[in-house]
Amino acid sequence: MTLLDSARGLRIPSPRPPRRGVFISFEGGDGAGKSTQMQMLQEHLVTERSVAEELILTTREPGGTSLGESIRDLLLHGEHVDPRAEALLYAADRAHHIATVVRPHLARGGLVLGDRYLDSSIAYQGAGRALDPDEIGSLSLWAADGLLPHRTILLDAPTQTLHERRPSQRDRLEEAGAEFHEAVRTEFLELAAADPERFAVIDGTLPREEVHAQVLAAVGEVLALFDPSFEPVPPTRHRDEQ
Repeated sequence: MTLLDSARGLRIPSPRPPRRGVFISFEGGDGAGKSTQMQMLQEHLVTERSVAEELILTTREPGGTSLGESIRDLLLHGEHVDPRAEALLYAADRAHHIATVVRPHLARGGLVLGDRYLDSSIAYQGAGRALDPDEIGSLSLWAADGLLPHRTILLDAPTQTLHERRPSQRDRLEEAGAEFHEAVRTEFLELAAADPERFAVIDGTLPREEVHAQVLAAVGEVLALFDPSFEPVPPTRHRDEQ
């Protein structure tokens, strides 16, 4: 399944990267090292490539807005949530996050580094919760109004390795069983295989400096699209022009 396939015949936007700015997402199981590698990439861009800190937005899903943090707390630390309700809450978080945080930053020509995006919903709620990954993909794409990253870094590691890396205090998803997390990993790898132009799969069990080097190699081409002018966009500009 690809996001393009999930969009066919449905009244949802066609998947597309932003016309301005650069969007890079980080995906993988809990404990794969996404947050660490995002921070290392940000520090590299600021210290080694002299990119102004204000040009780089680091964010996460769920979360990234005040509303999103409330949804995150409900989803990860609240009581049981029905799988379909869970998928809808993630979609609500994404719709608000993209519209109010991510798109405005991209429209100004900025760089967005995202800790999880719609591929996580397809893997976790689609495959992990045994819903239809195609339906979750369509829902996620609709919530994001078609926005896709220029590059998605998938940090892959065996399920047992990720289990051993997780802290003793775990959220609702981290506490899900091995079968759940194996289904998530399998779906991530299938998504990457179906869209090799967007995905870069990196072995998350390697030393973090080695992973960082591979991340730099994977994002080099899309960073060449980065326009550091970072000029404000007039409020009347239509979103499809962003």
